[in-house]
Amino acid sequence: MYSKTVMDHFRNPRNVGTIEDANGVGEVGNPLCGDMMTIYLKVEDERIKDIKFQTFGCGSAIAVSSMITEIAKGKTIDEAKKIKNKDVAEALDGLPKNKLHCSNLGADALHMAIKNYEDRKAGKEIKESDFKEKHEHSHGEVCHCPYCDAEIIEGTTFCKACKSTLEEV
Repeated sequence: MYSKTVMDHFRNPRNVGTIEDANGVGEVGNPLCGDMMTIYLKVEDERIKDIKFQTFGCGSAIAVSSMITEIAKGKTIDEAKKIKNKDVAEALDGLPKNKLHCSNLGADALHMAIKNYEDRKAGKEIKESDFKEKHEHSHGEVCHCPYCDAEIIEGTTFCKACKSTLEEV
């Protein structure tokens, strides 16, 4: 069951869109897994002046994207770096166990956008791979349970940590 806050942010998402002259961009997810999230930052004087998102995914992913932009907007870069997936889930008044991984995507996308901003500011050459999280798997590789975020081996069909059956999407 979704909280009223999750439903509100899903039905009325805040900060949807792109920022054409963004000075920080972070993209996470995998279209094969189902959720893709991009965060755009406009930073002035080390403070997030504007933040937008584009998300392709479930209602939880959209609500998480909306909430993380609300939490981060107006914060300094140092303050925004401290935002964790737990903060997002709590601000949404919780997420169902099988949707907690969506809060990881939001925090990861924000942190990727901040890293992209800091790299640009430092004059580093920016390649697309610098702001896009790679989420590719090889058999036997360590991954994370989408329900509880425990480490699992790729190809595992059951998470011992949360006792969830895992199926390929």
